[in-house]
Amino acid sequence: MDLKLTPVSMPTSIRPSTGIKPGGASSASGVGGGFSGELKSALGAVSAAQNESGRLQREVQLENPKVSLEETMVAIQKAQIGFQATLHVRNRMVQAYTDIMNMQV
Repeated sequence: MDLKLTPVSMPTSIRPSTGIKPGGASSASGVGGGFSGELKSALGAVSAAQNESGRLQREVQLENPKVSLEETMVAIQKAQIGFQATLHVRNRMVQAYTDIMNMQV
């Protein structure tokens, strides 16, 4: 079993440099696009993990000898954890929006 850390699942303290300097503002039209670019990238990674786990599940159900049950279970857990993290981020963003909208000016 080969488990690799991708930049999305890797702790920020050991991530490789992304080319964006801390404290410097990157343009929204540039690669990544700041927060929205990172959010789209993270959602794409979660979607890819879910697609991969679905593919592996189908392969196990079709009794493909090249796909192991362990590999499938790890992929399912990765997809589930990614989805839960995405759900928590969404809930926090909705709560922050609601708090800002309820502020009196």
